Amino acid sequence: MNQDELLKLDAKHLWHPYTSVKHPSPMHVVSSAQGVHLQLMDGRKIIDGMSSWWSAIHGYNHPKLNLAAKQQIDQMSHVMFGGLTHSPAVSLAQRLVNMTDDSLQYVFLADSGSVSVEVAIKMALQYSFTTGRHRQKLLSLRSGYHGDTFGAMSVCDPVNGMHSMFAKVLPQHIFAPAPECRDDADWRAEMIDPYRQLIEQHQHELAAVIVEPLVQGAGGMRFYCPEYLRQLRQLCDEFDLLLIFDEIATGFGRTGSLFAYEQAGIVPDILCLGKALTGGYMTLAAVLCNDRVASGIAADGAGVLMHGPTFMGNPLACAVASASIDLLQESDWQSRVTAIETQLKAELSQLNNSSIVNDVRVKGAIGVVELVAPVWEHMDWLPAFIVEQGVWIRPFRNLIYIMPPYIIESAELRQLCLAITAIVEALEVRQKRTG
Repeated sequence: MNQDELLKLDAKHLWHPYTSVKHPSPMHVVSSAQGVHLQLMDGRKIIDGMSSWWSAIHGYNHPKLNLAAKQQIDQMSHVMFGGLTHSPAVSLAQRLVNMTDDSLQYVFLADSGSVSVEVAIKMALQYSFTTGRHRQKLLSLRSGYHGDTFGAMSVCDPVNGMHSMFAKVLPQHIFAPAPECRDDADWRAEMIDPYRQLIEQHQHELAAVIVEPLVQGAGGMRFYCPEYLRQLRQLCDEFDLLLIFDEIATGFGRTGSLFAYEQAGIVPDILCLGKALTGGYMTLAAVLCNDRVASGIAADGAGVLMHGPTFMGNPLACAVASASIDLLQESDWQSRVTAIETQLKAELSQLNNSSIVNDVRVKGAIGVVELVAPVWEHMDWLPAFIVEQGVWIRPFRNLIYIMPPYIIESAELRQLCLAITAIVEALEVRQKRTG
């Protein structure tokens, strides 16, 4: 099937994320991928600045990950996890327990990031029920994003998030203002006051606090300081609340430490991991918790966590995930992420001088250019323009950002930065034309 036939059938039948089937977005057909490059069917090769939605940290078509998948598929691709277990799941759980804090000893393997948030919420609510608290609400942050399933949507920003149309059918949780401290030097003691006030006001109904540590992802690519997390841990301890960290986007080195919570020197009670868990090869997520949570859920005598996805603990995904973790820990990932951070700061900082740029920020292997206005009205020409620069970047709202694979070379990263500069300049020219 040639490219035109593929695109015609795609537009006729496939519903892509965050698009309308009646007015489909422009599409590019990918025929293969290698390293940091996507090979398009039309012959062009482009640098992927998105790591396939932040997951392909080792790049594409990696021989060690390929081998892990090939070896496992000859054994078994899947078997139900109810009443059965297998070496790939046990090995992965052992790796996750060993690489996280000693207190996190229990691992629930879920299908995806959104499902892991569902499981974390269910853990917190069931803990509250079995320990006699009977609290049914969570405290979350404005500008937060935790996934597109219903439980996850309920703890996303209810006003400025992507799910406001569902507000009347979602569970109603409590929301604190988004943190304003970019780093600890910006911290002021009164910044935690709104959170404390909300906890004091709603402590009778709060089971847990859930946040994305240090980086609020799809809710606005906002960065905030480690001290905020320390203060949250203290408040949760003071008011006997569970603390859930959604590290689906930040886990496995993206912010400069293996997990974002390490930069604050504190540990959550429940930890959600996903995206980079399998190096971008397959869908898989994990929920880790401490003994307090596990023992609390068991307090009613049965100890049964009421969740069981069909593809939980999929052997093929677990085998690749273990290989990805090994690959990460054997590599000099910290130096690579530091080099990416240094180069992004140097090459994107000039964009602060643009009249259409509100802010430029970098943390670890994340570079963000926040515009004054959204880019929605430009999406008829912008995706094609981006590909013409030899890169793949997917702007959203008023954000142009990249989260490249850790294996990216300096010249390839420079091309991404030059492409971002070209995007800003093109938008600036159009703004001047329209007045």
